[in-house]
Amino acid sequence: MPSKHNGSWSELLWGGNGLRSLALAGGVAVHAVNVYIATTILPSVVADIGGLAYYAWNTTLFVVTSILGSAISPQVIESLGLRRAFLFALAVFALGTLVCAVSPSMAVLLLGRTAQGLGGGLLLGLSYSAVRVVFEERLWSRAMVLVSSMWGVATLAGPAIGGIFAQTGHWRLAFWSVLPIAAGLAMLVCTQIAAASRSERQPVRAPLGMISLLIVSVLAVSLGSLSDQLGWNAAGIAAGLLITGCIAWLDDRSAVRLFPSGSYSPFTRLGSLYACIGLLSIGVTTEIYIPYFLQLIHGKSPLAAGYWTALMSAGWTLGSFLSSGRPTRLANRLMLIGPIVSAVSLLSLAVMLPMTGLSEGGRDAYGLMLPLLGVGVGVGFCWPNMLTRVYKSAPPGQENIASAAITTLQLYAMAMGAALAGMVTNAAGFTDPGGVTGARQAAWALFAVFACAPALAVFLGKGARRAA
Repeated sequence: MPSKHNGSWSELLWGGNGLRSLALAGGVAVHAVNVYIATTILPSVVADIGGLAYYAWNTTLFVVTSILGSAISPQVIESLGLRRAFLFALAVFALGTLVCAVSPSMAVLLLGRTAQGLGGGLLLGLSYSAVRVVFEERLWSRAMVLVSSMWGVATLAGPAIGGIFAQTGHWRLAFWSVLPIAAGLAMLVCTQIAAASRSERQPVRAPLGMISLLIVSVLAVSLGSLSDQLGWNAAGIAAGLLITGCIAWLDDRSAVRLFPSGSYSPFTRLGSLYACIGLLSIGVTTEIYIPYFLQLIHGKSPLAAGYWTALMSAGWTLGSFLSSGRPTRLANRLMLIGPIVSAVSLLSLAVMLPMTGLSEGGRDAYGLMLPLLGVGVGVGFCWPNMLTRVYKSAPPGQENIASAAITTLQLYAMAMGAALAGMVTNAAGFTDPGGVTGARQAAWALFAVFACAPALAVFLGKGARRAA
């Protein structure tokens, strides 16, 4: 029987606490499910309204505004109170979803995705922050597990919702279907979340200047990706790197830090950990193109392509489960093996995914499932151990900064990865010549280039493996 200091699952999930848990978990679920819906239906979207050259921008803009939304969530709580902050976030998200549902062109869709990302990022930040405010301390640990588990739920629900509507030729209904869920969540918030925050902590200042520069660096690479000329591609990458270097220089001299001291050198333990987190996250962003390649090259239905794509996330969860709580020596081996598994899996996809013969003559290209799963498993082998070591490696007094920086870095790596993926695929022929030929060329180039990210993590992970 749990003591008063150790809350149980039944206490968290029953009565008023149960409804409050549903409200907070729903905030993450709405954001996470939408991620997989959009990834699954995007091939159908570009087939209907065009904008193939901006394929990756759907993810890039969504993620960079999620960074901003997550960062400003403490200030929004301070200004509006917890309940109105949630309602504001839901309103922004719903407005973006509505714009996506009625968009006549890719430009309008991107505007909607930008608003969705801002509202979704706010929901993420608010849901995690509200755990300490809404529940007693003995329930915090279980509540955080519940909220985080919504990403696993999303890998099941998102491809199903997106795939069913795309398969019937009604991709817009996939966005419309999210709106009643958001409305139901708003009703829960109104009835279960207190209007004012009970937090007694000092107001949190976010490094908005540095976060703005992060967004600008991603947009610079994205703009360079619109050209198939090497010079413009190189200019976009150079601008992104220059801005990133400026961020590191400014952050070391800032009173409100984005990353803790020692984060910008891969030769420190903390810097090595962050480098590996970023590189492994970049490798996984290739999943945004997998539904398109599976549908066009191998004739998969939108529903099947969505679930095959979710194998990466399923592998991540599987690898994390297998590696968490292991002894230091075994954890270090897994942190060495993990990036190798991801790199080899991405190289396998570079070879296998463009092969139309895998799905000819009644064959179903099942051989692709293993490397798709392997990319995520490799990340999962490292992930729990890297996160816990970040906390231990942070300079004294900067533990909270180190913890918050993990989410910022992961989202930044995903946004930058999507921008780079757009650059690589467009340069390889995704839009010109396009079609099956362009998709095969783009698939080979994308996975071959992105295999370098986890491979580099093998060499930069020495400090991470020492940070036990």
